[in-house]
Amino acid sequence: MIGTRSASGSPHPQVDPDADILQGLASGQSSALGTLMDRHLAAIKSCAWHMVGDEMIAEDIAQEVFIKAWKQAPNWQPGRAKFSTWLYRVTKNLCYDRLRKKTEIYPEIIPDMIDERPLANQVVELRQTSTAQKTKIDRAMAQLPDRQRMAITLCHYRELSQIEAAEIMEIRVRAYESLLARGRKSLREQLKRHKRELLEG
Repeated sequence: MIGTRSASGSPHPQVDPDADILQGLASGQSSALGTLMDRHLAAIKSCAWHMVGDEMIAEDIAQEVFIKAWKQAPNWQPGRAKFSTWLYRVTKNLCYDRLRKKTEIYPEIIPDMIDERPLANQVVELRQTSTAQKTKIDRAMAQLPDRQRMAITLCHYRELSQIEAAEIMEIRVRAYESLLARGRKSLREQLKRHKRELLEG
């Protein structure tokens, strides 16, 4: 069943923003699925794209997520995790599966450097950089371990709270914070070599 416990390990009732359509979704109403996709498709596809770095694969993953939502909706237990949290969990698992099958290996060796500049500021700035500069960011993200990449994606690209991100990753908040910190450090080290280009963009 797809209603789940919180990252802290205890049930926590909450109002689900999608509660208005879950009953229709569970009864097989295509209009409910359409509404769900209107609300979440762009976010799910964006999350998948930041993980796999491929537009077509991200689209395939997003489609599979909503197919699973359609099939599993009758088993949903409200009052625990939000339905959108479950959607992100399915996205996460499908991305991990695709990444495990991916054979492309980046040959560059990234030097171990330390940059004390906060990553949060870099992420805000990179949204306004050129396509070429974003490509450097994407390549750096692609070389992170899958879990670190997911932690950064949920926090900085999807702008979710640490509590919700931890629920999606099915870990405790402290574990998520540690994972996010390691991901930030790794990404910062990789971006060090392109710091001048990024700042001048």
